[in-house]
Amino acid sequence: MGSSYLYLLPLTVFVLFPATFIITYTISVLLHHTEPEFPYISDTGTKSPESCIFGQALNIGAFAILVTIYVRFRQIAELYRNHSSSSNIVRLNRVGLFIGSLAAFGISIVANFQETNVFFVHISGALLAFGLGTGYLWVQAMCSYQTHPLVNSLAMAHIRLVLAVVAAVFFFTGCICASIAHTQFNGSDPTNWYPKDGGWGFHVASTVSEWVCAGTFNIFMLTLVDEFKNITMDPPQVYVSVETLAPTQYSGIGEPDQTTDDVQAILSSQSYIT
Repeated sequence: MGSSYLYLLPLTVFVLFPATFIITYTISVLLHHTEPEFPYISDTGTKSPESCIFGQALNIGAFAILVTIYVRFRQIAELYRNHSSSSNIVRLNRVGLFIGSLAAFGISIVANFQETNVFFVHISGALLAFGLGTGYLWVQAMCSYQTHPLVNSLAMAHIRLVLAVVAAVFFFTGCICASIAHTQFNGSDPTNWYPKDGGWGFHVASTVSEWVCAGTFNIFMLTLVDEFKNITMDPPQVYVSVETLAPTQYSGIGEPDQTTDDVQAILSSQSYIT
């Protein structure tokens, strides 16, 4: 990846997830796989063919989020590498990397384990994604106050704090309302939830909370775009020890083995080293 294009990571996440949800929602409604009124996000990606798009896109998105989280971790780590007074933000940064990585893993679980196939695993992934994702926003909000004014403005720190508060409120609201709604549900298919099925009010509150939570995470990714424009990363260095390669690896069939000197001569030629 070119060092001047790192800002495309959070920008890709910001575009990919809404586009995926809109596409899968449209397909699932048109095919009557789910009702258009207040479905869960996962309801729109449960049945084929939309489940194929949903799974593939979320896997790509989870990887993009993981790399974004790593770049953000390295950004803060490099800024405070030689500052002994910054032990607090260094610890926060490590916690952010850990819980952010688990949240990205949760998205991958949601993508690969549909709710109608393995409900418990799917819900576990959703709790990882939304729960630890909310925790990650709080960590980044606290880090943003400490990186002001080196990395971000004070206004940006306030924005991230608001996003963290919104995510926390709607995450807990969604969990509570979803639990109550499912205890009151008396229909046949929770992916097609009608008002007559019971628990409709709590169902609407939980689905709206889920969509708001997802939107909050998406907006946070957008706030990283400008900061990532100022980050450069060198490609990884690869070192090869020639002594560990057996000369027979360079031999042709039916030909005598080349000596170590022959190998060194080959590797030293302009044909192999540029």
